[in-house]
Amino acid sequence: MSIEFLINFTPQETRVAIVEQGVVQELHVERTASRGIVGNLYLGKVVRVLPGMQSAFIDIGLERTAFLHVADIWSDRQNGEGARPIEKILAEGQSLMVQVLKDPIGTKGARLSTQVSLAGRLLVYLPQEKHIGISQRIEDEAEREALRSRLTALVPAEEPGGFIVRTMAESASDAELAADIAYLRKLWREISGSTVGLFPPKLLHEDLGLGQRTLRDLVTDETSRIRVDSRENFQKLAAFAAEYTPQVLPSSRAAT
Repeated sequence: MSIEFLINFTPQETRVAIVEQGVVQELHVERTASRGIVGNLYLGKVVRVLPGMQSAFIDIGLERTAFLHVADIWSDRQNGEGARPIEKILAEGQSLMVQVLKDPIGTKGARLSTQVSLAGRLLVYLPQEKHIGISQRIEDEAEREALRSRLTALVPAEEPGGFIVRTMAESASDAELAADIAYLRKLWREISGSTVGLFPPKLLHEDLGLGQRTLRDLVTDETSRIRVDSRENFQKLAAFAAEYTPQVLPSSRAAT
């Protein structure tokens, strides 16, 4: 079956059409103005610690400071000891890598966590945790154990980090799982390495836009062509694919 992707960029939105046998089957639209920041990673700066609320305000470079509660400080609740008060963990002026859990709403700033999770096509990578979990949507216990065993065999015991298997992985091959593992680990190496010499606040990683997610999540061996209506954006997508998803770059796929 011949499947084509048509990717259209405008300043206001990005549109992706999935075409089979010349007929549009799906249309995905992402509006620039409504894109949130959930999933973004920042190098933030602690500007105020509030012992009474067991929380802190973190400057991540937005109009309003973001909010971090002690329960969302991952490293502290993983040390095997009782929870420490936030004033014993953070200090004003301290640099801290944080991920956005909730977008700013009204007068409230973004909600943050220090636990990092990076989503791929089939897996979610947890670089701070050694754990393999399975999506609750996969209910069959035999299937859950089979997926856990397959992933365990693909992940060397000496390598850091854990994974959560997403629902899409039910029918994935070992090669596809291995490709997602490599993609996520490479992404984390790039992010964690980028903090060297930086001063907060600084954006470290922005959640992927629709064009990049299309290359990561939707393109398969049945894709015959990817058409992009902008040379500048074609070059950006090609650079992303060359770095993280080289399997989508055979010469048979073209841009116009």
